[in-house]
Amino acid sequence: MSSEETTEFDKYDASYEQAVDESIAFSGLKVQLFTKAKADYVLQHLRRHFGATDRLDLLDVGCGIGTYQHYLAKSVGSTTGVDISRACIERARRDNPTSKYEVYDGRALPFASESFDAAYAICVMHHVPPPRWPDFLIEMRRVLRPGGLAFVFEHNPYNILTRKAVSSCVFDKDAVLMTASKAVGLFRDAGLRAVKSRYILTIPPIAPWLRSVDRAFARVPIGAQYYVVGEAPV
Repeated sequence: MSSEETTEFDKYDASYEQAVDESIAFSGLKVQLFTKAKADYVLQHLRRHFGATDRLDLLDVGCGIGTYQHYLAKSVGSTTGVDISRACIERARRDNPTSKYEVYDGRALPFASESFDAAYAICVMHHVPPPRWPDFLIEMRRVLRPGGLAFVFEHNPYNILTRKAVSSCVFDKDAVLMTASKAVGLFRDAGLRAVKSRYILTIPPIAPWLRSVDRAFARVPIGAQYYVVGEAPV
């Protein structure tokens, strides 16, 4: 991520939600619904994999203004976020005083190896130049403890409405969408194991019970987004 990109994201520290809401206005839904749904998917996998989550250390790579910490911090031991935008990090610190945040260069994560139980990047990699996708995943794996989980959530390029939303979003103008199969390959190349991908948001997440319906379409490439999860070697 270049310094030019950093400046671009600095413009939206106070208006991020509004910009996303405008890009999905045709759906009649607000971004918070989608944020909560994805946070729930992360927690679901953490509970299934680790059991108790109250002592887990989580890292949000490309955390922006810290929206996911609002939903995850109460369920885990600690939440940390990194982003290239100093303005966004400053807002995240104000909004989530119990979480930790760092500005970073978009390349090397400023943490020692094996520092976290899980790391996730939610709708971040389409902002990373494709030649750097492999290194992005390798860095995520590096900071995971043995048996830790890495997550990537991304826009599904096969979904027409998703492409409409991305083309309408002011800070997605240079986005390069990644297919789920490409993300799975990158996870495996980075040394992650037991890699799985699931399509999500086929059904709007208006109510919690609709998640079970959404999961029924997990293997059909029609969801608005998808996620990939993999495990660091033990």
